[in-house]
Amino acid sequence: MQQVTTLESPLSRPVRRPRGVMAQACADGSCGTDAAEDGEASSAYPFVYAIGNIEIRFPSLGVEKEFVQASGRADAAGLTDQQMLHSVLTLPQNRYLTRQLCWVMTIEGLDTYLLQPREAADFDLLLGAVRANPGRLDLDVVIGLRGPLAPPSLCNGLTVPIVGVSQIYSFDRDSFVKAVPVPEGIKAAAFSPAVRELFDRFLKVADNAGATDEHRAINYMATRYPAVFNLAADRMSAGFGLDAIETSSSRLSGARRMVNVNFVFVHRQTNVPERYSVRVDVTEEFPFLSSTLSPAPYFER
Repeated sequence: MQQVTTLESPLSRPVRRPRGVMAQACADGSCGTDAAEDGEASSAYPFVYAIGNIEIRFPSLGVEKEFVQASGRADAAGLTDQQMLHSVLTLPQNRYLTRQLCWVMTIEGLDTYLLQPREAADFDLLLGAVRANPGRLDLDVVIGLRGPLAPPSLCNGLTVPIVGVSQIYSFDRDSFVKAVPVPEGIKAAAFSPAVRELFDRFLKVADNAGATDEHRAINYMATRYPAVFNLAADRMSAGFGLDAIETSSSRLSGARRMVNVNFVFVHRQTNVPERYSVRVDVTEEFPFLSSTLSPAPYFER
């Protein structure tokens, strides 16, 4: 299987805060137009369904100094820097700081999006991604609308698209693996490695920024469809190995956009392939299944 991966960072790393830009872009319903007209836009559609990590950056020296003063008013004895960050930002009296910070989504270590809540209450979604004790297997799923590139003047020159956030899911990989229901007839000891391997393969398929229809379909499958993990465990127990995950535009696409996500398993001894396919509707911001996972005699091209 060909895999192309997209390519960590202190708070003071240069960033910009999209102050009001996303709100202005979305207020008149022009988010999609802005994204489509931008020369950097990778798709004619503005939806994002991305898996990565959310980081906090200071947009300016003044904001950083204000955070230091707020930290001085908190009881930070014995806390690590990250624990102090979590403690300070989750205090109700420091809520104003959350609106001053830059919320950056990185994918495979690359700054990919600046996140902007579409409503003030949605800052709670961002705060939920701030962990007191982060681990290297932590992940955040961001669903939203991609707007224009943020001007360099907004936050020290980081030029990436702004995403108006609709939903955020935050979890670590081990918790995710444990949460996938174990199917009947398969032991948990054998199921967990299969889930972990398939999930890692999902994350490595293409240089996945979650902005194209294909990427959004794959990321939806990885995080919201446990049946595919059941299939992988079942085929691996039968002597098959996962050889490829491929996507193709469905021939059924018309008024709605459909993506086929195809899985190829190859028997380790006979080299005989088995193919399975599922169709995902990616027309709207939130993808959903258009067909269930089933054997596929061929791939649509």
